[in-house]
Amino acid sequence: MKLRRATVLTLAVTFAVIASTSCSGAKPRIVFGYIGLVYYQEQDGPRERFSFFILPEDDDGIENLSDLYLYHDREQLRWHIGSDEWVSHDQDGRIWIGTRAIAVADGETLPRGQFRAMLVNMSGESSERNFTFDAPETPRFPFPTLTIEDGNFAVASRYPVNRLVVYDSQGDFLAMVELSDLTGPVSDIGIPGGGSLAALWAEDTLYFTSAFTNAVPIR
Repeated sequence: MKLRRATVLTLAVTFAVIASTSCSGAKPRIVFGYIGLVYYQEQDGPRERFSFFILPEDDDGIENLSDLYLYHDREQLRWHIGSDEWVSHDQDGRIWIGTRAIAVADGETLPRGQFRAMLVNMSGESSERNFTFDAPETPRFPFPTLTIEDGNFAVASRYPVNRLVVYDSQGDFLAMVELSDLTGPVSDIGIPGGGSLAALWAEDTLYFTSAFTNAVPIR
């Protein structure tokens, strides 16, 4: 009996130590976040998608985070981004998480106004933060175009900022090249070696709105 009691006591202490060290039970936090609207080029016309990213904090590390939700309560819409599908990137040593693929069915316009984000960790603890996105419901500028022929490029864009997104022959990202001119020789804009395809990323920083064309061969 003494051995059994000692064993039970040892197990109880072990479980207590595991419970105290494995999870703090504290709520996660949404330190900062943003919503951006991107018009993607598709065959039947531009299609809207939101990019939604947050800067999270959790006392047990971001690997303890499990789910991110974005709600538009007025329109009764909800998007769920699980930890196995969100995109993460490091900026100045801090990890952002989110998605570039928020959309609605049938190509409808995404809602504007107030959104509510909820961040949940493995313990089920959660926190919320509101965001407002008020870009115009119709694009301020026509959808831009990019052509590359005979060693020259030409961009038709009224967006204030224009960049080329460069890919290799396998379609993997290589570089982002900012354009100071909208026409000229490809050799003058600093495309890295191995660049095989390029798309135009045109940005309206005032309204967190961008347009992204299909990639074309660099030739």
